[in-house]
Amino acid sequence: MSAIPRRLAPSPTALTLGLISTPLALALLFPVFYLVLRASEIELAQAVDYLARPGTLRIIGRSLLLVVTVSLASALVGIPAAWLTVRTDLAGRRAWTILLTLPLVIPSYVGAFALIGAFGQRGIVQGWLEPLGVERLPSIYGFWGAWLAVTLFAYPYVFLNVRAGLRGIDPALEEVSRTLGKSAWETFWYVTLRQLRPFIAAGMLLVALYTLSDFGAVSIMQYNVFTRAIYIRLSIDLNLAALLSLVLVAFTIVIMAASILAEGRGRYYTQHTRRSPRRVRLGRWQIAAQIFCGLVVLLALLAPLGVVSYWLVNGLRHGEELRDILPPLQRSMRVAALAAGISGLVALPFVFLQVRYPSWFSRLLARSAYLGYALPGVVVALALVFFGANYLGDLRRLFGITSYRSLALLLFAYTVRFVPQALGPARAALLQISPHLEESGLTLGRSRARVFLSVTLPLMRSGLVAGMALVFLTAMKELPVTLLLAPTGYDTLATRIWSASTEAFYARAAVPALILVIMSALSLVFILEPDD
Repeated sequence: MSAIPRRLAPSPTALTLGLISTPLALALLFPVFYLVLRASEIELAQAVDYLARPGTLRIIGRSLLLVVTVSLASALVGIPAAWLTVRTDLAGRRAWTILLTLPLVIPSYVGAFALIGAFGQRGIVQGWLEPLGVERLPSIYGFWGAWLAVTLFAYPYVFLNVRAGLRGIDPALEEVSRTLGKSAWETFWYVTLRQLRPFIAAGMLLVALYTLSDFGAVSIMQYNVFTRAIYIRLSIDLNLAALLSLVLVAFTIVIMAASILAEGRGRYYTQHTRRSPRRVRLGRWQIAAQIFCGLVVLLALLAPLGVVSYWLVNGLRHGEELRDILPPLQRSMRVAALAAGISGLVALPFVFLQVRYPSWFSRLLARSAYLGYALPGVVVALALVFFGANYLGDLRRLFGITSYRSLALLLFAYTVRFVPQALGPARAALLQISPHLEESGLTLGRSRARVFLSVTLPLMRSGLVAGMALVFLTAMKELPVTLLLAPTGYDTLATRIWSASTEAFYARAAVPALILVIMSALSLVFILEPDD
């Protein structure tokens, strides 16, 4: 039996999918095209002079430093955490898996302002230490604060990827190593880790993209990297902001190219036996493993939630009036749900074209769709701000959009950024469906549309739901796109947290922060695998 499923015969369906996917791909790439057009208005000599300035070089250096250090730190946390929860007899593995995943739902800007609330001047920790004579803690602002904030909420990308790898690779090689007298540590280092390289690379690349695109944490920590510099220059020089955005796009393209290269060279070894791998007995290392997992959960989950809860209680105790939270909650849920639904619909033609009619063209379209995820939110929003400001009259005539700060452009920006999150799970679900099932429906005289609705779509439901849940989670947390494109007065949970925390009204930011974390955590139910 062939390992590769037989392709569906070429048909008008492939042409139809191509005709649908091509304009969608061009639309998703529109922000990049428009930024190039805008930046081309700058003379070459002026652009070179600006990029060669010491201030610009410092921004580039700081951005690269943050990306590299956060990626390495995330690997140092995520790899051992994944190994402990999958391949050892760690007590409470299931509980630790959930707790180690939950920091993913905490927005980096919420974590950043929680860290400031804990370790900043007149913060909680300083208050505890003052009776001991400690009047001032080292400043949390700058590189170390930004590094800590981003790392604590980015490492789950490595953790989840490595867990998936550990659960899928064939344990036979590990068993052979152990029978040859190798210790558990030697087996992990020389056998397991080599098989996990593609998964580690995938996780670290996601972390790198996350770090490069982060805006909230670096802004709150006052660490001047690309995203913060672009946001500041919006009010100074739009063309220079566009130029900086293109440099940022170039960095993201390099990272995406590295991802494609790693995917092409990597070899994924799946588990061919039904037996489970033998779990490593931790023995006297059980306590050390528990402490390691406990420290990570304490810093990345319990501490931020504890600080936010403290500020809430403290604010209420001192008579802080809490603003009505229901309207921003409704707006956040509405726009996130719309973004999830639109992203799921847009993903379908890309997925079907790539899986059922594979070719260089279908792969190119899929890659172009993935580029949106690599684009930082501030870059996508900036392109639409430029476009809306210059062509507002045309938008008003065509779509009734009276300002670039509109719900339509906000949803478009969300779609550009988050369609790739819906693509991955949907593609994985379709790959598990044999095309013979669809062909059987066609031989019974049913149309392709009916076969899709009655056979394929129900079988893809879990993957589609997982992808849309991931989009919902991410859209709820999105900050720079919402700040720049949301209609005037259309405050969401994210923008309310931002406005309150930047003005040091921590009690006012606490309620929307806790609600945002709870809503995001609920969406994890649809993302985590059932046996997690």
